[in-house]
Amino acid sequence: MKLKPKITITDHFAQMEDPRVDRTKRHKLVDILTIAICAVICGADSWVAIELYGCTKYEWLKTFLELPNGIPSHDTFARVFAQLNPQQFQKCFLNWMKSTYKITEGEVIAIDGKTLCGSYDKGSDQSAIQIVSAWATANKLVLGQIKVDDKSNEITAIPELIKVLELSGCIVTIDAIGCQKEIVKLIASKEADYIITLKQNQGNLYNEVEQLFKQGISNNFEGFEHSTYATQSESHSRKNLHHYLMLSNITMSLDPEQKWANFNSVGMVEYIRTLNGKTTIETRYFISSLTQSAQEFALGIRSHWGIENSLHWILDVAFREDDCRIRKDNAPQNFAILRQIAVNLLGKEKRVKRGVKNKQFLAAMDNNYLARVLELA
Repeated sequence: MKLKPKITITDHFAQMEDPRVDRTKRHKLVDILTIAICAVICGADSWVAIELYGCTKYEWLKTFLELPNGIPSHDTFARVFAQLNPQQFQKCFLNWMKSTYKITEGEVIAIDGKTLCGSYDKGSDQSAIQIVSAWATANKLVLGQIKVDDKSNEITAIPELIKVLELSGCIVTIDAIGCQKEIVKLIASKEADYIITLKQNQGNLYNEVEQLFKQGISNNFEGFEHSTYATQSESHSRKNLHHYLMLSNITMSLDPEQKWANFNSVGMVEYIRTLNGKTTIETRYFISSLTQSAQEFALGIRSHWGIENSLHWILDVAFREDDCRIRKDNAPQNFAILRQIAVNLLGKEKRVKRGVKNKQFLAAMDNNYLARVLELA
């Protein structure tokens, strides 16, 4: 089956700079990228597996790729992806996603980090790579990712990721490491709302928020603008009850100098879990730009868990990310982008009602199905 030009892999990656010396080029860069994307969609998790996929699917690939010297070797794939500029690759990936994805008003964008455990190399004293990703929780799409610098942490990576995202009208959720004035200011400049976890590392602010909730509860919220919401779930011997409480119009109490941009409310979640007759209670606090809607606040909190359950879990289970031993130079970061491209394309294919692992298996067996997955781009 000859693929239509609609695939646009060539279009979106045409601006990639080829790091190879001209006299050593036996294979076109776009052919290398396309084979790698197709192979990872089908479950390949190493350069050898990508080469094997290419050799097996040579006749089909030849219908839309030039392949002037056949299928590249696994060493060629390894060398090219180790040298490719990950920032350029990421930019092409972002442009691809922007061309296919329309953000919806009020969508929750969860930002969280993940460690690529297999990228650790004791021999070269290379620590495991950390990747921060932005996840559109309703549409289940990766909107972008960025590598955490070796000598830094997520605090510096998160702003760089936010800068390249279209977030207007969205609700950005981040765990406690993102509870920084500059990050909040950047989100506000993007015309987005935020819900950010507050922990005791914020010192005075955490204590003040905790005392404010205690005061409100003891006074039956007299003089407070507040909103409540609750959810309950039960499964086998486990029962979960979540109480959400939101206090609005708190700027003069907690931030009179307005150091935090659009700091309009604080939230409290009380998690009550009963398992095998034993009950545990956990309380968490949040800062937010939302106002007066505990239900919207609750949606943001619950949706944030989706980046763990719907992205990180898929990367570990379906794509075996933590077992991947690719380590050299830029290769781990670039392979992570390949995986996230595959997550997005497989997630957008809705006609086959199966999980990602089975979709990968089907794509590996059926070229027509893989063509359908790619044509969604």
